[in-house]
Amino acid sequence: MMRNYVLASLLALATGFMAPASGQAFPSKPVKFVVPFAAGGPADVVAREVGQKLGTELGQPIVVDNQGGGAGVTALSTVVRSDADGHTLLFAASGNMVLQPQVSRTGGKELVAKLRPVGLVSTGPHVLVVSSKLPVNNLKEFIEYARSHPGKVNYASAGVGGVAHLGMEYLQALTKTDMTHVPYRGTAAAINDLASGQVQALFSSPPSLQAVIDKGLVKPLGMSAPGGTGAARSLPVIGTVVPGFEFTTWYGVYAPAATPKPVVDRIHAALAKVLKDPALVAKLEAQGVELRESTPDELAAITTRDTEKWAKVIRAANITLD
Repeated sequence: MMRNYVLASLLALATGFMAPASGQAFPSKPVKFVVPFAAGGPADVVAREVGQKLGTELGQPIVVDNQGGGAGVTALSTVVRSDADGHTLLFAASGNMVLQPQVSRTGGKELVAKLRPVGLVSTGPHVLVVSSKLPVNNLKEFIEYARSHPGKVNYASAGVGGVAHLGMEYLQALTKTDMTHVPYRGTAAAINDLASGQVQALFSSPPSLQAVIDKGLVKPLGMSAPGGTGAARSLPVIGTVVPGFEFTTWYGVYAPAATPKPVVDRIHAALAKVLKDPALVAKLEAQGVELRESTPDELAAITTRDTEKWAKVIRAANITLD
């Protein structure tokens, strides 16, 4: 009897140790989405909407932790240092995974290497908007105005080395214009100053822009690539005026590299299901967000493709953070 009791105890103990590794015990507490941007920006908007549905699917709430600034390094560091059990995830923009590692010498590449992709969340073009106070009504007029006022047009971004920054550097290179970069710690603050006329132009994803567009505080001039949702579909594609110009931005979810595959698979399956939820799709499409799922391998391939694309822009503009 004693021998059977000991064997039963050992089996129970072994099963207890195996449960986390097999993903059976996940999630056992709230899951954190670490977002490398301030609250109110487009990444924050999508993270909260997707997180609410994902929490319901997983059976534990998703808590959004905004860690803006630091070129994304702070947020990436938080996730890399966290327990690799699936309870702390990175909700990243393409700029965090593709651009900032190339322009920063403070550990960006090393941090990205310590993360593993879970899945894509959304993809879509950026919208170029200008302050309603700027005397232009379309993209051609904006380019002509910038050419005739070198250094006088100030454009905002959510930070040096982000996609909004490099997108405008890309546009300047192709249009032979000279504009002045004004970096902010987040998109929300940049939009406030754009609406008041303190800065004149901005690339951003539609969710953060719709309210100021609807109020007439900014003028949308075009999209960075074909696609988009809602009202953005009616905007001209910048590449039709500026040949060769095109880029998209995306959001994806990442986990610490040591996170067990069964846990990653569980999160990915839940995420893929959520991204097909009709109510969520409709709500975010109305804000200009196109939800798109992917496998972890597909997200890794997208990251590699965009890294190669933007490397050329970064070298040409000689952009560094340090």
